Amino acid sequence: MKKWVLLLLLVLIGFGYFYGDKTSPILHDKVKIEEKEGFRNTEKIEVGKERIYEGELLLVNEQYPVHEESVRQDIVELFNHPELTKNYGLLNNDIKLSAALAEDFSSMVQAAEQDGVNHFLISSGYRGFEEQNRLYQDMGADYALPAGKSEHNLGLSLDVGSTEAEMRIAEEGRWIEKNAWKHGFILRYPKNKTAVTGISYEPWHIRYVGLPHSAVMHDKNLALEEYLKYLKQEEKITVEVDGKTYVVCYYPISETTTIEVPVDGDYSISGDNIGGVIVTSEK
Repeated sequence: MKKWVLLLLLVLIGFGYFYGDKTSPILHDKVKIEEKEGFRNTEKIEVGKERIYEGELLLVNEQYPVHEESVRQDIVELFNHPELTKNYGLLNNDIKLSAALAEDFSSMVQAAEQDGVNHFLISSGYRGFEEQNRLYQDMGADYALPAGKSEHNLGLSLDVGSTEAEMRIAEEGRWIEKNAWKHGFILRYPKNKTAVTGISYEPWHIRYVGLPHSAVMHDKNLALEEYLKYLKQEEKITVEVDGKTYVVCYYPISETTTIEVPVDGDYSISGDNIGGVIVTSEK
């Protein structure tokens, strides 16, 4: 009897290996969020008010426009970087994007290919202020936002399409809605959040915020506006995503402010474009 049990276990393990998830960046639907203590070993550093306008968690809308220092410094023309566009197409040769963001998007598309979804293209990426203004003047407020009030001016957002169908019905659109959070992306203007974002449902517009933030937003069904309010209210949360534990701390900033960061390990600091910064680190 014991031999049969052992044999069954070996079969199940083998099945999980060959048919399970074997790619590193892909995450399963396991998110645990706790409002509790963060790092024990910390040090204090000073940050200036300018840090409010830098990072991957910046809120951009009619009320909070893009600052010059908010624009990503690694913007590239994707057509000239074939190493960044191996797994998807480009609507035209002028599309620009953060190089780091393009790498993350390419990794996400590779994950989609494993699910049989492989007809992605980028229809729009980074837009400079002048380009955004021309688009707004030519297309009107129903199609575009004024210069400085669009996430496309950051370099952290892109419009994604499918070569097979409109994103509202395409497999690519459904895949993104279900899986983008596992790779640090969010659907920026989701269904039933128009009252929060002020923008109608856009199944093509995704935004990079990084892990664990995308996981918390997915788990709690929060738009970016709601997530930043949540962090400000909680001040410190611990998030577990697929066995990795992150600590996220919010600090209000007025002029130069002293904040705590972990002594050991890497951490990142992002402003919210409102009045604070968020420190994120893996525990």
